[in-house]
Parts: sequence; structure tokens; C-alpha cells
Amino acid sequence: MVNYAFDLGIWTILFFIVGMYKPQWPLFFLKKPDRFIIVVITTILVMITFTLYGEGTRRAKLEQAAKPPVSQDIVPVPVPTPDKPITK
Repeated sequence: MVNYAFDLGIWTILFFIVGMYKPQWPLFFLKKPDRFIIVVITTILVMITFTLYGEGTRRAKLEQAAKPPVSQDIVPVPVPTPDKPITK
């Protein structure tokens, strides 16, 4: 999710810059596009980006907490075997 947040953040910045330069380009489907609409849409996209980033980091922390810690100090103990085979 964090990767999607970064991708959406880049698209949001691009949308804002292009929209402030020429609002007709990103809002080609409107008859009279305005820079105020660009600001409103950018604000919504920024909120979505921050929400995605926050949720992604929260889920990553939960996954890390769910995994048991792996200790590097554990040494396997050899199991003794009998000298003679067990027969009945």
C-alpha cells in the first residue's frame, strides 16, 4: 500500500502542476475548467495519499508484530542415539 501511496502522490503533484499551468488539460471534460477545481481535487487526492500511506505503515507494523522474533543464539542440540539397536 505504501508503494501505491507514493505513486498516487507523484500523480497528484503532476496533476496539480499541470492543472495550475493549464486547467483545460487535466479537466478536458469540463466546459469551463477553473483552478479552484484543481485545488479541490488535489486536496482530496492528498488526503487519499496520506491515508494510504498511514494504513500501509500500520499494516506493516502489525505484520512485524505478529511474527515471532527469531533469535540467532539458538543452537541445535544433538540427540543421543543408542549404541545397540533396540530389539524385542
